[in-house]
Amino acid sequence: MATTASLLDILGTIGTRIGIIRRNYRVAPGLYAVGAPGPQSPVLVTANYKLSFDTLRFQLGPVEAWLLVLDTRGINVWCAAGKGTFSTAEVIRTVERTQLAQVVSHRQLVLPQLAATGVKSREVKLGCGFQALFGPVRAEDLPEYLHRGNQGDEAMREVTFTLAERAVLIPVELLLVAKPLLGMLILVFLLSGIGPWLFSITAALDRGSVLLAATLMGIVGGAVLTPLLLPWVPCRQFWLKGIFSGLATAIVAWQLLGHGFNPLERLALALWTVTVSSYLAMNFTGSTPFTSPSGVEYEMRRGIPVQLAASCLTLVLWVSSPFL
Repeated sequence: MATTASLLDILGTIGTRIGIIRRNYRVAPGLYAVGAPGPQSPVLVTANYKLSFDTLRFQLGPVEAWLLVLDTRGINVWCAAGKGTFSTAEVIRTVERTQLAQVVSHRQLVLPQLAATGVKSREVKLGCGFQALFGPVRAEDLPEYLHRGNQGDEAMREVTFTLAERAVLIPVELLLVAKPLLGMLILVFLLSGIGPWLFSITAALDRGSVLLAATLMGIVGGAVLTPLLLPWVPCRQFWLKGIFSGLATAIVAWQLLGHGFNPLERLALALWTVTVSSYLAMNFTGSTPFTSPSGVEYEMRRGIPVQLAASCLTLVLWVSSPFL
């Protein structure tokens, strides 16, 4: 199996990064050979999400190894461990199904460190006879880790979330919001045309265009500014971070879009910009190492009611303002 990316692999990675083939980008579970591994070669465990699979094999270079690919339903390692598909039971099941004990003479598996929440080493040992070792966080450190005899240093264990690592998630977030945005366009223009005149196409186009622009400003705040400025935006919970990022874009929207509108309409524009930013920033929380699954649920229970209330208030202000 190749350790360099083909054109198809590159196109697949791009498609995944922008969310086009994200849900069905997977490889068949099983045992794969990188190079010409033998009975003493290491066994590296990964998910059957192809981006995870490719990230691992492209970092191995001259390393000859076995790749044990679990059936995680096409979900990446970290998320699959949280969802229970990268699990103790799945490791045992895949080891037995591939008859790994007959392929290698040693009894060690090297698992990604980010799978630790879903796998219990002791139960793996009892279940299939293999010792589960948790390797480095990043696949790029695996060759050095293996060279050291399965020993990692502190840097290999540290989870980073750099600017580049945050920025790579933005295209997916933007594409995910594209579909609901198209549906929202119809509602925005219908609501914007309502007034003392009953319904005006001219008002729908004029006011609707401005509300759409405010929506786009909110998207910039929540899906772009929040991840890029994550360490510096106040608060820990992401829906609150989105409010701060949204306030910045709301000020811009107020200055650029508010001319010719009454105070209620300008307030509705600013409130809507902040609400959209808060919601999209909260969606981003599951993509970060900042929040646990329980933390995501905790945040949603607090953020969503506020966002719904703000959305309803925006609707009331926007529709009623032409009548005042």
